[in-house]
Amino acid sequence: MMQFIGIDFGWMSGPSGLCCLSWENNQLNLIELTRLESRAKILEWLDRALSPSDAAMIAIDAPTIINNQTGMRLPDKLAHKHFGKYHAGCYPANLNRPFAQNTIKLGLNLQERGFNHAPIIERQKLGRYQIEVFPHPAMINLFKLDKILKYKKGKLADRALELNKLRQYIIEILPTLTPSLNIHSQSPQQTEKTPLCPLILCGSNLPELPTKGRELKALEDQLDSLICAYIGAHWWYWGLDKNLVLGDEKNGYIVIPQPLS
Repeated sequence: MMQFIGIDFGWMSGPSGLCCLSWENNQLNLIELTRLESRAKILEWLDRALSPSDAAMIAIDAPTIINNQTGMRLPDKLAHKHFGKYHAGCYPANLNRPFAQNTIKLGLNLQERGFNHAPIIERQKLGRYQIEVFPHPAMINLFKLDKILKYKKGKLADRALELNKLRQYIIEILPTLTPSLNIHSQSPQQTEKTPLCPLILCGSNLPELPTKGRELKALEDQLDSLICAYIGAHWWYWGLDKNLVLGDEKNGYIVIPQPLS
């Protein structure tokens, strides 16, 4: 069995959204959505969820490879070039940014656990991998959008409307794609075989849309982490046949699904 972990990482010290998907019977099953406060808590969660021999792909929305002292990384420039017209250019990263050491350290922590960077991959080969991903351009291509869903900033009502669109796209579109996502996974207590991720917060469906701003931000982080996990699964399943790699391992890279035909 292959596991796919999505991390919508809090680049500084904010909470991070986390998602666990499992690959069984030719489909992805939603095992867990949660949110944790620190890198240390994320690593504790991973160590509980995955034994040292478990195969998994960890897809992170954060720049875990940064070698440039100033300016923009190569993948940041390429994201602006290809996705700027959709308002999906990414935040520039360099070693002078206050978040740099935290995001780099996360990648190194994962390497210590055997999760190696995978800007090149052999399709559907079991292993322990990590990649950098970026949800906004992935949504553009997976959901055939004309521009990003603007649930990050603005009035609460507008953010809620846009986040609900994302929730509906996940429910209605991801189950129809390959690999297919089953968002109605059962909890371990309801199945004969217990999944490898033991912390079950939403085994039966996605959380409903909250009405309060703080709770809306929490759901935002979790849904972003689900998109991260799905990108990881899409990369593992299809490789370069149906994905783009912006950049390289030396200068940093971002994996993005290709536009759907």
